[in-house]
Amino acid sequence: MGTRLGELVERFGGQLQGDPNLQVSGIAPLADADASHISFLSNSKFRGQAAASQAAALILSAADDAVVAPDYAGARIVTPNPYAYFARAAQFFAAQREVAPAPGVDASASIGAGAVIAASAHIGAHVTIGEGAVIGEGAVIDAGCFVGREAVIGAATHLFANVTFHARCQIGARGIIHSGAVIGTDGFGFANEGGVYIKIPQTGRVIIGDDVDIGANTTIDRGALADTVIEDGVKLDNQIQIGHNCRIGAHTAMAGCVGVAGSAVIGKYCTFGGAAMVLGHLSIADRVHVSSGSMVSRSILEAGQYTGFYPLAKNADWEKSAAIVRNLSTLRDKIRALEKTIKTLTNQEQT
Repeated sequence: MGTRLGELVERFGGQLQGDPNLQVSGIAPLADADASHISFLSNSKFRGQAAASQAAALILSAADDAVVAPDYAGARIVTPNPYAYFARAAQFFAAQREVAPAPGVDASASIGAGAVIAASAHIGAHVTIGEGAVIGEGAVIDAGCFVGREAVIGAATHLFANVTFHARCQIGARGIIHSGAVIGTDGFGFANEGGVYIKIPQTGRVIIGDDVDIGANTTIDRGALADTVIEDGVKLDNQIQIGHNCRIGAHTAMAGCVGVAGSAVIGKYCTFGGAAMVLGHLSIADRVHVSSGSMVSRSILEAGQYTGFYPLAKNADWEKSAAIVRNLSTLRDKIRALEKTIKTLTNQEQT
């Protein structure tokens, strides 16, 4: 069952160059699309591929359209941000194919006393809902999930299979938590006395805003006394660790394997490449972008792109460079001594 291009433009805007009644059934990559698909061009390097595409229509920018249009036979939707347009269109097509789970509570689920579950929510097989928990309208809790006592799951939020969402934690509306994620584990808090570690009870919560995505096997620790806070629109990839008492600002995005130590405060609209690390008790300003593999060892107070890793090299070359780095302080002292000697000799010559 197809969708008219005119309907897409009515929903998402853009300028349509072509037949509004042309039907498309989905989105496909430039090289794979056929006459039933719409495709998109978000990287100008692929203009040639776009011009040769068999897609019924393309989503592209005005600059790319000016180059591609003479050689491309299909319709075009011209928009300032083709990638964002593609994302919205992809959501639309996915929703058409999606089979929504039926509202209700599976017979195998365990529901604690005083839990409040909206009639439109779906509770899957072998789910455990703790005492006093609240499950919002249209929420989906897939098979094997655990929702602790007094936890709150917002409207239209989806917990995929085998998510653990501990006691008193909260997530807002339209959230997504993928399988294996654990929200509200104890933070890593211990006091040392004579070489022996004494556990500090972690009595805070994890508070998550609206429209937050959390990837598979990501863990977010509850606060020690205050709460760990994940603000609206945050996007966390798979296998990320967020320590206790952290605050992640709205619309910040982190790629896989990022680690954030306890009590770090990260601003809004930041991005972190894969495997970036943030030490504890640091502050990072809004709109900071940290490159993959970088270590943030001190606070960042100005927006911008930051990179903190040594470029990859052959091991033998790296060892030579490491030896030079280790001796830099000695070399500095020798250079200063030479500068002092040269200055003394220069002064003697002038006199």
